[in-house]
Amino acid sequence: MDLLVPYYEHPAVRPAEWDALIAAAPRLYGVIVNPASGAGTFRDPAFAEVAGRLRMAGVRVLGYADTDYGRRPHAEVVTDLLRHRDWYGADGAFLDQAAASAELIPYYRRLRVAARAAGAATVVLNHGTAPDPGYAAAADLLVTFEGSWETYRALGLPDRAAEDHHCHLVYAAPAHARLATRVRCAVPVARPHEWAALPHELEL
Repeated sequence: MDLLVPYYEHPAVRPAEWDALIAAAPRLYGVIVNPASGAGTFRDPAFAEVAGRLRMAGVRVLGYADTDYGRRPHAEVVTDLLRHRDWYGADGAFLDQAAASAELIPYYRRLRVAARAAGAATVVLNHGTAPDPGYAAAADLLVTFEGSWETYRALGLPDRAAEDHHCHLVYAAPAHARLATRVRCAVPVARPHEWAALPHELEL
């Protein structure tokens, strides 16, 4: 099982859930660390501690950075990635709100180069929808769906319909939900706090 977990609760508030994530290390593709809609402006000791435990357990630690659909300045995104590396030991990058149109591919290719230089062995682009095929060369993993179970089910995707380098993130999903990608995450909670819940497979 390959779970990509965007868990955005503070470790000091939900320590048991973070313990469960670390205990599930063999089942995880990676965990997205997001202290303040990015790395924030200071090092958070609680996030640094759990990030260190995740790394010790062999889990990818992906630093969250918003790209604002290609509108955020390159230097600001890179600053987030460097802070994630220096403060939390992140060895991957999760670039959120990624554009999907072909004209912005160069922006994301440049970010991939910068992320690699910042020590990110894994780069994930969260488009939330199917992007232009040219993005396949801009990242190691593309999130090609992020949304509710109701919307996802309406798409009618059969099991393993998507390519292996795609990922689906689904909220308000039932425990029996089956997603079409190998790398995935389905949580029971709906907006606005969908990523404040563990995936069904790891519920306490």
